[in-house]
Amino acid sequence: MSIILVVIIVLVVVILLSMSVRIIPEYERGVLLRLGRFAGIRGPGFILIIPFVDRLVKIDLRVITMDVPSQEVITKDNVTVRVNAVVFFRVVNAEDAVLKVLDHIRATSQISQTTLRNVLGQSELDDLLTQREKLNQTLQQIIDEHTDPWGVKVSTVEIKEVELPDQMKRMMSAQAEAERERRAKIIHADGEFQASERLAQAGAIIAREPTTLQLRYLQTLVEVASEKNSTLIFPIPVDLISMFMNRGGQQPGTKTGQ
Repeated sequence: MSIILVVIIVLVVVILLSMSVRIIPEYERGVLLRLGRFAGIRGPGFILIIPFVDRLVKIDLRVITMDVPSQEVITKDNVTVRVNAVVFFRVVNAEDAVLKVLDHIRATSQISQTTLRNVLGQSELDDLLTQREKLNQTLQQIIDEHTDPWGVKVSTVEIKEVELPDQMKRMMSAQAEAERERRAKIIHADGEFQASERLAQAGAIIAREPTTLQLRYLQTLVEVASEKNSTLIFPIPVDLISMFMNRGGQQPGTKTGQ
């Protein structure tokens, strides 16, 4: 009988010890409740609690990545889109995360969804597509203000995808095509304008110096002769012949009479 009693006592002691010993990792903290009242933060490492008297709630302090489900949003300019996002947050106060909210992860998820709909519903579609960084900062600030009493710090909110209706996609594609055509026409017009300016400048130079026209004529003949291996018959302008005849008619050292 005594042996059985000893065995029972040993088993009870082992069970009580196993219920009293807790190991808390470095990335967690334990919120200790003694008879239902807050008794402090424990951890990390080896701790002892009183069985049936103490209750230890572990809270993970690492950054949590949470996907915000796709939300249907009507923008300020009455365009219906579906938007999803991702939220990065972590617990900075384990006491508040246990005592002031039932489930801090679910609560953060719900406030993120409602804030996403409210903020994007006050924005226009162009802002949603072109000013996403500004909207991300606005979402982060608003969500962080709501979760701060729960001991949760929201560090980043990123809008991931914006799903547009098919009709809106076609309209945006047509708008982009029209914009590309407009830019092409402007570039072409600028090129024509610059070319006309150059031609006007060249015409002014030729008008002042007729010799330049003859030189250009000779240059053109050289280019044609280099490209074609055939005999070419071309007229020689009278002005060009007279220019050389006038220069050849005067011998060196000869003076023209009065």
